[in-house]
Parts: sequence; C-alpha cells; structure tokens
Amino acid sequence: MNVQTRPADRSHRKATYQDVLDAPPHMVAEVLAGTLHTHPRPAMRHAWASSILGGELVAPFGRGRGGPGGWWIVDEPELHLGDDIVVPDLAGWRRETMPDYPDTAYCSIAPDWACEVLSPSTRRIDQNEKRTIYAREGVSHLWFVDPASKMLEAFELRDSHWVLLATLADDAPVSLPPFEAINFPLDALWPESVAPDAGKAG
Repeated sequence: MNVQTRPADRSHRKATYQDVLDAPPHMVAEVLAGTLHTHPRPAMRHAWASSILGGELVAPFGRGRGGPGGWWIVDEPELHLGDDIVVPDLAGWRRETMPDYPDTAYCSIAPDWACEVLSPSTRRIDQNEKRTIYAREGVSHLWFVDPASKMLEAFELRDSHWVLLATLADDAPVSLPPFEAINFPLDALWPESVAPDAGKAG
C-alpha cells in the first residue's frame, strides 16, 4: 500500500477539504499540516484486525451488551480537527463528549480514543504526524495495532504527552484503558488464529 504525499498544487498552497473531496473515490485522503496524503483502502490483514477490534468493542461499549455502554465506536470516521483532516481506523467518543451522533459527512469533535492499525506505508504518518494531532486535540487514549508483529501498544495522554501504558503481543489478554471493563485475546485480531473449521455447521 503506497502513500502519496503532496501539496495541493504547484504553488504549495495548503491543502483543504476540497482536495479531500477531489481525491479518487478508492483512496483514503487526509490533510496533515497542510499537506494532502492519499493511500489505498486497507489490505486484508489490516481490515481484519480493525473489523474484529471494532466488533469486540461495539457490543459492550456501543450497545451496552456485556459491558457498560456509554460510547460511540466508529470505523474510519473522517475527523476535522483544526486545519487537519484525519481518518483513524477506529475512534470512540464517550456519550458525554458527544451526546448526539452527528448527521454529517464528518465530525469536528475530537474522540476520546483513537486506534491506528499500522501498515508499512502508513506507520510513519500514524506514529508521528497523526499522533501529534491527537495529542494537540486532547484525545485521551491512543492504540496502535500492528498485524505484522502481532502487537498492540496503548497510550494515555498526560499533561499533553503520550505515556505508554502497555505493549501486548501474540495472544495476550487485552483489558486496557479506556476499555478495561472487558477482556479478549489479542490473537483474535490475527486471521490465522481462526480455527479452520470455525463457522462450519455441526
């Protein structure tokens, strides 16, 4: 997956929302520090990790089934944060942060939690530019999921700085802020952990 990074035109003007709208429909477009970044839709391992993690969180936190509820958990929301436009793989808002779910194409309220699923071509942007934006906007919790190394890193924002809470690997149990009310195995995020006969009728 290749990331294309470029100013919006030869005059080096800052990229805007119009540049995001003008991006090819099969690309994910973001504006970071005035520069337009585009990349293809996630590869299959990336998509699996993001989908399964969202599934683990939506029922207990988004729906209150087997958990406390009180959250909006969303796949790939478009966030307009200041002059930056970012698309995390997953984001979550406490209901007190965002009482009403927006009926718009994008959201301008910073989430309480964001998760980036890392790929070789987007790792640098996720762990640098986007992490800086999340800290500036007061996102309380940030997770990085790395399907290649089968790891998860969880950070908490304290005094405008990211503090590493935990690094988990392989099949370690996941019970981390802000979702410590539940527990699931990390290897649920890796497709090879699925039993060959899973889902087959008995």
